Amino acid sequence: MERPRLRPDRCFPAYAYLPGRQPHPVRDPLGHSYQMQPVRAVASLSSEEFHWGQDLFNHGYYWEAHEAWEGIWRVAETNSPLRSLLKALILLAACGVKIRERKRAPAMRHAGRASTLLRGFTVVQHSAFSNSLGISPVSLARLAEATAAAMPALHVIEDGQPEPVFDFILGKSMTEQN
Repeated sequence: MERPRLRPDRCFPAYAYLPGRQPHPVRDPLGHSYQMQPVRAVASLSSEEFHWGQDLFNHGYYWEAHEAWEGIWRVAETNSPLRSLLKALILLAACGVKIRERKRAPAMRHAGRASTLLRGFTVVQHSAFSNSLGISPVSLARLAEATAAAMPALHVIEDGQPEPVFDFILGKSMTEQN
């Protein structure tokens, strides 16, 4: 599946971080994001950082996607639907990390927690989030749970190479995904 870029102006990190396998991206002086200045996050699904998180996620940089979305989550209004959606996406990114680590139980736990949040939106919220994600939150929940349960085969041989584990693309319309 062709994985388009939403933010082609930004370079992907030098590696897709997996705990214990590469230098910690921000704490280790050898990390790919060591001493980088944080981006000023805006609580919006149309923000550059939200789209950057989608790019990272779509291309298998799950830990890094989590970091991008967490910055937005921190500035989103407490108890808002946006904050819940961001929490669900952060959990999906954590699920991607656990799948890459071949840790089924944690992957399923993260997918389940994300799915609970994704299934809890009103019809209006569902529609707005579907437009931003390119997939309905309910469909996203179903696909995340199925991926975690199936534990897809991994093909990356070189440590640190990103590897998408989900069969969907965030930010691309559902008709474009078929």
